[in-house]
Amino acid sequence: MTTDLPRITRLAFLTPGNFPDDDPATGLEHTLQVFEAGERLGYGGAWVRQRHLEHGVSSAVVFLAAASQRTTRVELGTAVIPVGYESPWRLAEDVATADVLSGRRLQVGLSAGTPPHVELIGERVFDGDWSGQDFSHARIERLAENLRSEYLGDEDTVVRSPGNVQRPRLQPRADGIVDRLWYGAGSWRSTAWAARTGLNLLSGNIVAGEDSDDFATQQRLNVRRYREQFVGGRTPRVALGRVVLPLDGADRATRRRYLAYEESRRARTLGPQGERRTLFARDLVGTSEQILEALAADVALREAGELRLELPYELERDDYEQILTDVATAIAPALGWRPEDAAPASRVLTPASPDVVSRP
Repeated sequence: MTTDLPRITRLAFLTPGNFPDDDPATGLEHTLQVFEAGERLGYGGAWVRQRHLEHGVSSAVVFLAAASQRTTRVELGTAVIPVGYESPWRLAEDVATADVLSGRRLQVGLSAGTPPHVELIGERVFDGDWSGQDFSHARIERLAENLRSEYLGDEDTVVRSPGNVQRPRLQPRADGIVDRLWYGAGSWRSTAWAARTGLNLLSGNIVAGEDSDDFATQQRLNVRRYREQFVGGRTPRVALGRVVLPLDGADRATRRRYLAYEESRRARTLGPQGERRTLFARDLVGTSEQILEALAADVALREAGELRLELPYELERDDYEQILTDVATAIAPALGWRPEDAAPASRVLTPASPDVVSRP
């Protein structure tokens, strides 16, 4: 096996949060158990997809608030929230609340553009005609502005509640949350916008082939340009997503399922697809040694430092736990990763003294 491997500093996973139509509670509980298993294995991040009209988590922030009470250390991420359906103010309140409950562990992945299924639910979301709504990046910019929790009104503006008079601002305050916003980008245009806006970068297993027919070459170029143009005044985080299905700990029937899954998706990875020249990464299925050989050739991963496993929709909780275990024990250590300390995160809230004007 080659020793020329990319190095990763953080290992995370993204799960679809599936549940059966007639028993959502069991499915959501299983996803919480996967989060707990990931933390025990030392993963740095546990992320969940937000999906509308499907048998999956439709409100990622609500789910992560629950996950925050079942974990103590692991970062809790959303990948991604389509902000087109969201009020930038109300989403900011929900994000801030979940972040405080988690001990400042939330990582908020976002996407802009026309949200999925808008022709079916747009009228219900917006209580009428949705066609004039702003689905641009500006919606995310407004969310970030709200999360900064600056005072509203002038210095004399106050709001009154029982036992309290205070200057108004978004509550609760979630200090540092703006630096934990991520953008899911597949094109150079969206990647460049994330860099100019100061958001961290999520780049999964799909990119637009704007400069190359090779997936990893294109993704590496996007990451390099992103780092060059980042204006956030800090070192940005970049996480790349890969489907990784190790066979080491799988039984014979599970191995056959994994191999059939990869075979069913292989054709799309052979070249650009459609007018938009969409490029797909290969699913990595094999023994740990075979997967490490494939990762050694992944030029994009060398640019990132953070690897996020994208768990397939079609699998079950036991499959997910087998994948997470095999990667954490047989693959990630060869990439320089070590399990993260499981010490509990601090839950101490920031004193709110500047808000309080007087107390009766």
